[in-house]
Amino acid sequence: MGSLCLVLVILQLSWSLSSFVAPPSSHLYLPHERDALLHFKTTISVDCDYYFDGDAYPKIDIESWNKSIDCCSWEGVECDNVTGHVIGIDLSHSCLHGSLFANNSLFQLQNLQWLDLNFNSLGGSLLENTSSLFHFHGLQLLNLADNFFYGIISSKLFSQLVSLTHLNLSYNGFDGLIPHQINLLSSLVSLDLSFYSFELRFDGQGFDMLATNLTKLRNLVLDHADMSDVALTSFLNLSSSLEHLSLSRCNLHGEFPTQVFQLPNLKVLDLSMNENLTGYLPNTSWSSGLELLDLSHCGFRGSIPASFGNLTQIISVDLKGNSLEGQIPDVFGNLRKLTSLRFSSCNFSGPLSITIFNLTKITRLDLINNHLEGPLPNHVSELQFLEELLLFNNSISGGVLSWLFTLPSLLELDLSCNKLVGPIDRIQKLSSIQFVHLRYNNIGGSIPYSIFDLANLISLDLSSNNLGGPIPGSIFYLVNLHPLNLSSNNLSGVIKSDILSKLTSLEFLYVSSNSLLSLSTSGNDVNYSFPRLESVNFSGCSVRQFSNFFRTSNLKSLDLSNNMISGGISKWEVEGWEVLLWLDLSHNFLTALEQFSGNNLLYLCLHSNLLQGPILSTCLNPQIPILKELKFFIISENKLTGNFPASICNLSSLVLLDLSENSLNGTIPDCLENLSHLETLDLQMNNFIGKIPNSFVNNRLSSLLLNDNQLEGLVPSSLANSTSLELLNLGNNKLMDRFPHWLASLSSLQVLILRFNRFYGSLPHSIASSDFSALRIIDLSANEFTGTLSTKLLRNLRAMKDKPKKWLNSSNSYLFGIIKTSFIYEIPVNVTTKRLEIELRKTWDIFISMDLSNNQFSGEIPEDVGQLISLQMHNFSHNNFTGPIPALFGNLVALESLDLSSNKLSGGIPSQMTNLTFLEVLNLSNNNLVGPIPYENQFDTFDNDSYSGNLGLYGLPLSKQCVNHQGPDPPSPLVVEHEGSKIPFFWQVVMMGYGSGVVIGLSLGYIVFTTGRP
Repeated sequence: MGSLCLVLVILQLSWSLSSFVAPPSSHLYLPHERDALLHFKTTISVDCDYYFDGDAYPKIDIESWNKSIDCCSWEGVECDNVTGHVIGIDLSHSCLHGSLFANNSLFQLQNLQWLDLNFNSLGGSLLENTSSLFHFHGLQLLNLADNFFYGIISSKLFSQLVSLTHLNLSYNGFDGLIPHQINLLSSLVSLDLSFYSFELRFDGQGFDMLATNLTKLRNLVLDHADMSDVALTSFLNLSSSLEHLSLSRCNLHGEFPTQVFQLPNLKVLDLSMNENLTGYLPNTSWSSGLELLDLSHCGFRGSIPASFGNLTQIISVDLKGNSLEGQIPDVFGNLRKLTSLRFSSCNFSGPLSITIFNLTKITRLDLINNHLEGPLPNHVSELQFLEELLLFNNSISGGVLSWLFTLPSLLELDLSCNKLVGPIDRIQKLSSIQFVHLRYNNIGGSIPYSIFDLANLISLDLSSNNLGGPIPGSIFYLVNLHPLNLSSNNLSGVIKSDILSKLTSLEFLYVSSNSLLSLSTSGNDVNYSFPRLESVNFSGCSVRQFSNFFRTSNLKSLDLSNNMISGGISKWEVEGWEVLLWLDLSHNFLTALEQFSGNNLLYLCLHSNLLQGPILSTCLNPQIPILKELKFFIISENKLTGNFPASICNLSSLVLLDLSENSLNGTIPDCLENLSHLETLDLQMNNFIGKIPNSFVNNRLSSLLLNDNQLEGLVPSSLANSTSLELLNLGNNKLMDRFPHWLASLSSLQVLILRFNRFYGSLPHSIASSDFSALRIIDLSANEFTGTLSTKLLRNLRAMKDKPKKWLNSSNSYLFGIIKTSFIYEIPVNVTTKRLEIELRKTWDIFISMDLSNNQFSGEIPEDVGQLISLQMHNFSHNNFTGPIPALFGNLVALESLDLSSNKLSGGIPSQMTNLTFLEVLNLSNNNLVGPIPYENQFDTFDNDSYSGNLGLYGLPLSKQCVNHQGPDPPSPLVVEHEGSKIPFFWQVVMMGYGSGVVIGLSLGYIVFTTGRP
């Protein structure tokens, strides 16, 4: 008791003494410092409207500063209790706007110890050599983050402000090299130099000095600073007191030292978005206090070590986009604090780790785009806080289990692109879930009626499954649905407009490729209001007529292609299309467009209908407004006749015009030069006559298809102005000209087809080294070319020497506000080999071929042909080539078809040709070849016809009954209906195809049915 009393007496005495020495409640402010602050106030303004969120308000009300009040009592100002000097200013988040230059009166406060101006709109070259800021020798904290300061950072900042403990210059516009003097800030505890771009940079010596000398650092944030010159061994010198290290997007490269993971006090490590940074996760001795680990989008390799399970304090792990391997180990049982786990695109395989589903605090589980397999667990009860379960693009099997819809906090479920089967389990209770994406699985059965229990559902995607039966009426009571995607199933029945009208929030409705599904077209339909509906896709259903449902006033995209709509389009049926941007009515039975009100259309596709007569009377009659905004007009494969209407030249915004496969006649008008934005012009398979117009000047053409008409005369040299031209097809006409040597200037030209014309003379021998370097398909067959082949030309064909690449022309991508899509327009390219004409129609895997057949070329085949290692089809038949088959043909390892028939070749068949293991078609007939026929690999598969007409050849498969073939039969079209056909691979090119690469990035971003995540 005595001791307790003594303690109480001492405490009372202490309180009395402290009260005695305490300064008075009012500060002794210094008038000149008050005046300096008031002058500073006049140089800036308060403007909260400048901030993007619209809800900003000043944390500190600088407007309240006035001369009548002691400045030490002002908001945001702190003074020394003894001297009265202003020692601290905090004006962060105060909506300040203006410029703060080096001579500002604020810098007269030379006793400042801390200055915080972060998150304002202040600008100026504040840190250049002349700045008065450098007089603050006692400054300990400087925070200028999230402003608009710019210019270089003077070395004086670091050589004179040596008392700094906290420095934050992040998210401004500073640039240049960070001075080496930064290593003088030996008291620094926290440093943040992160930026939006790579304008600020470290050199190797500067960062090495920083890591060595700043021994008190606990927080180091350098996101977006360019550290490409920094040696990763410098990180071995970092202070052992470091707690937070963030180096996102720093251009780091090389193998990251595992010792950094083992810094004893490390809590946060962020190395994300350094794509050239490699390394391995440490097997032992992790920093036991690690709370956040972000290595996303780097190049780390190996597997997750067992030691990962020792990170008991970890809260967030992000390893997405690395090159890891193996299974996800069962080491997560101890990670009880883990709330976010992101392992997407990590190349993991094997079964799902059961321990992941026992993480009691997990809120986000992202395993997208791996090779995980096996079923989900039958029952899960631990995931009470899980909000996002993302398993998109794996090989998860089994059914869609009911527990997925019982997790109390779950908001998003994405099991798309897996191997789920069976019916969806019954949903047993109301759920908070908002996003359900199950597309691209093998889910069967019907859509459960109990889906109504997902009352909060905003987005539902069940597309590309095997769901059948009618759409349950309960789905139309999900009044919060924005997108609904049921495309590519086996759904049947009739959707009624009055039922659809209950979905008042609906923005996107996709039910395409359900061939037994139709929409009610009752004459009693009223005009239901769909105030938010923007995109509708009923392609490939059983729609026979237009419904009132398609007349909603906000509709921007409508796809009714591949249906059974017949007749014309009346004025009543197009009411409400005033804002329509995308309209696809292709593959129907339309005979006319009687009326049309879509003045704002960007995309109009009427391909493959029964439209007849002149275009003017069919779809551009005077009653229809000129579609001045139209960029993509496709009306191919109809029965249109008459001349090319000059009024089309008034569609000045056109990017793509396709009138192919009709019966149009007359000449091609010169007014096409008015279409200055045109990139693809497809007039093939009509009856156009006359000359190709000489009007291709200052244009953007990338694809020009005039083949299969009756055009004559010369190829206009004005095409040399089409410097973006990638595809030129003039085949099957009556053109008579020498080879257009000026084509060599078209550096982007990838496809050149001049077949079946009357071109004559020799191919160019004198060309520049870059000429024709992009050519991938060249077809000069059935002309009258003569002379020898130019070795220089063959050497220039670099694209035929490279491995085939995916060719996608991004120049044809368009963004129209929120409108963003990827409609692929496929242009057919025909090649002929072994009496068969093949149509190539794919836009991805390039097809590389050379066809010079049916000409009068002579001399020996140059050995340089053997360097074109990517050739898939090679046809030199029906010429006058002499000499041996070059042995270097054995290098053409990608070759699938080779035709050298009907020449005057001599010598033997090179044994090296047995290296051509992809060769499906071989024709060496009607030459002067001698010696044994190789009998190995693909040569075991060829029959008599491949060698007939060579009297000096012997060996299998020749027989005495061989009959000489005097010439080729006319080519006949080849049709392949299914990719799984037993027809050899080469003849399936019609399925793998070739495209112009014209990517029409038009329609609506909402056609890609997602929630904003790639």
